[in-house]
Amino acid sequence: MSSSSPASTAKTTGSAGGTGGVQSLERAFDLLERMADAGGEVGLSELSASSGLPLPTIHRLMRTLVSCGYVRQQPNRRYALGPRLIRLGESASRLLGTWARPYLTDLVEATGETANMALLDGDEVVYVAQVPSRHSVRMFTEVGRRVLPHSTGVGKALLAAVEPEEVRALLRRTGMPAATDRTITDPDAFLAELARIREAGYAIDDNEQEIGVRCLAVSVPDYPTAAAISISGPAGRVTEAAQDKIIPALQDVARQLSQALANSGGAG
Repeated sequence: MSSSSPASTAKTTGSAGGTGGVQSLERAFDLLERMADAGGEVGLSELSASSGLPLPTIHRLMRTLVSCGYVRQQPNRRYALGPRLIRLGESASRLLGTWARPYLTDLVEATGETANMALLDGDEVVYVAQVPSRHSVRMFTEVGRRVLPHSTGVGKALLAAVEPEEVRALLRRTGMPAATDRTITDPDAFLAELARIREAGYAIDDNEQEIGVRCLAVSVPDYPTAAAISISGPAGRVTEAAQDKIIPALQDVARQLSQALANSGGAG
């Protein structure tokens, strides 16, 4: 399983017929998804092997994507995701954050702590929405902030759905730096923690990103991209005893987010 949504299988038929524009559009987006899953840079032969499409078809689609700025060709003739996708991604993240805020507000009301929503983007976690606690002492994470996933609750919740070998590859790339003396910096220990998360259904950041701060997080089920929500607060309030109230609230809001997206047709 990859860290983003699995690329869909290329369609063989479309509403516009076997060579219609709709099919070409589906195939182009499928190739972009596959490029993202491969780390953002691929060769034509790799795309052909993973998608099942013939090389001439892929070459034609990539030429179009290059001319539009969504893909660029490297000097080594491999293809990389292009700069125009950044603008689309930033706009989509802002809209997603705006859409999720009412659900995060409900989470704040239920738990009393700051609520966050984050996505897995490449090797990093990016925060796309936050609703702060009403307490005078509260946690604050800037929307748009990027952090490494191994030291955060949302990062752990997201990586728990990723195949172990892919997690190991990500950890090799990031290096697992210690944010505090509580940060897990051993890959085997981290994979054991992910197994615990899959079993329990929630993740914990226990002073691992910042001393004095605890975070509880769950992934959003059946989301088109890897997403998680969390609450964060002072360790003195987000205690083990408080988890019995907070975790069901987190899981309930995650289900609501998933269902709302399905009802809007966004997951179809």
